[in-house]
Amino acid sequence: MEKIWLKNYPEGVPAEVPEPPYRSLRDMFEHSFSAYADRPAYTSMGTTITYRELDELSMQFAGYLQGELGLTRGERVAIMLPNILQYPIAMCGIFRAGLVVVNVNPLYTARELQHQLTDSGARAIIVLENFAHTVEQVIDSTKLDHVVVASVGEMLKKPKGWIVDGVIRYAKKAVPKFDLPSAVRFRKALALGGKHTLAPVELGFADIAFLQYTGGTTGVSKGAMLSHRNMLYNVAQTGPIVDLAHGDETISIITALPLYHIYSLQSNCLCIGARGGLNILIANPRDMPGFVKELGKHSFTTITGVNTLFTGLLNTPGFADLDFSSLRSSVGGGMAVQPAVAKHWKEVTGVEIDQGYGLTETSPVATAMPYGRPFNGSVGLPVPSTEVMLAGDDGNPLPLGEIGEICIKGPQVMEGYWQRPAETSEVMLPGGWVRTGDIGRMDEDGFLYIEDRKKDMILVSGFNVYPNEIENVVVEMEGILEAAAIGIPDERSGEVVKIYAVRTNDSVTEQHVIDYCRANLTAYKRPKVVEFRDELPKTNVGKILRRALRD
Repeated sequence: MEKIWLKNYPEGVPAEVPEPPYRSLRDMFEHSFSAYADRPAYTSMGTTITYRELDELSMQFAGYLQGELGLTRGERVAIMLPNILQYPIAMCGIFRAGLVVVNVNPLYTARELQHQLTDSGARAIIVLENFAHTVEQVIDSTKLDHVVVASVGEMLKKPKGWIVDGVIRYAKKAVPKFDLPSAVRFRKALALGGKHTLAPVELGFADIAFLQYTGGTTGVSKGAMLSHRNMLYNVAQTGPIVDLAHGDETISIITALPLYHIYSLQSNCLCIGARGGLNILIANPRDMPGFVKELGKHSFTTITGVNTLFTGLLNTPGFADLDFSSLRSSVGGGMAVQPAVAKHWKEVTGVEIDQGYGLTETSPVATAMPYGRPFNGSVGLPVPSTEVMLAGDDGNPLPLGEIGEICIKGPQVMEGYWQRPAETSEVMLPGGWVRTGDIGRMDEDGFLYIEDRKKDMILVSGFNVYPNEIENVVVEMEGILEAAAIGIPDERSGEVVKIYAVRTNDSVTEQHVIDYCRANLTAYKRPKVVEFRDELPKTNVGKILRRALRD
């Protein structure tokens, strides 16, 4: 496909990015430790650590991994933590010891955790004490030799840290009993590691930085091998776009999406870390009142989120009263931002939501909306050094404007799936293209529009119906907070549309929804069944799980 998007690149955003100046993420962070030593790097619950302190603490943890545990270059270490200070310390320490990060969702069941630990061959894990009982259930059936247990409060200033841990353990009773006799507390690991001098470890472009697991909704979860090259290039590709919004201003970013997820990992942790910015960690964004209260304590320049996070904030009392004078950009990803939500966000904050697009297999950013453009539903232009192709079922490119499967090519495309050559070959096309499984179209100016997931498309009497379109209409109704559309079997038309919705007003009925859709959608797109629920199933970043509704 002709690179028609280049004509719309803003000044300052190159068509191609040069080779990154660092050979590894370790090198990138060590530059930040030196260049931005006295700047705040992370803040959580009133405690802030600078880049200098992150340097010292991560070196201690690297010493623990290498000197105490004897882990060697290329071995895997799992991180099972929410957004707390221990995450960046552990991650940087793992890189400095020449090891590979395996990110783990703390809410995993024992079955899910066992699969990921067994598949990755992780030798060690850092886990929040709240979830240590899950590790206990699976440790004997994995290759785990070492467990480091963290608490929410242990890295916070005293006495607040003691109070936080006391409330979590004894008042909320949120730490189930566990029996891991050889486990070491995070603070003790730092102390032990501080006694060791780190032996130099060679790291380069080709080394794996992350085993980032994905694909659990379409079968067994697979570990995408994201190399230091992949991640460094993606930081370089998105950097000029970030700089358009902030210029020379020091960035302070709200980090509510989990750092173990590829979106927040790259956009917040890596990209902002490379620029000496501050990550404001939100450990529990599901507590919307507490989230809004925390936002009120900070002057922040940017926020990343998904549609459900933006919706939740907009519907939480007190959010509209916050001071948004320092806010420069809001970035949406992970799922389509609904136009009604984007409009409301702009009215409240004065800032557009700039959508981006990507997936784990692309490290993740493949496209991004240039800063300052009005919201139009597009996920933007391909980032520098990236090509986008819309392909038919045969893998061949389609003419401009037609709807097809989005395929991505660029230096950020993964090295493959860990120990799964067959699954790798299923998604990789000749020439370095990766098939995304997403359906989209590109307009004559090169802006990409996501229609839906290929597997989520509904086929009504031979017509393609895209759930996003139906959901966008339903959430415009007064009294509807969220909606999800799926296809259900029908004898006459093959499938019909069913809507699941969350109400804010119980007086809204099924017939009200059907009548509203009748006025706003053509006949075959209208839902035939409406079901109200108290909440919709979501992934760890708030993406609605249509698969769970279908099941």
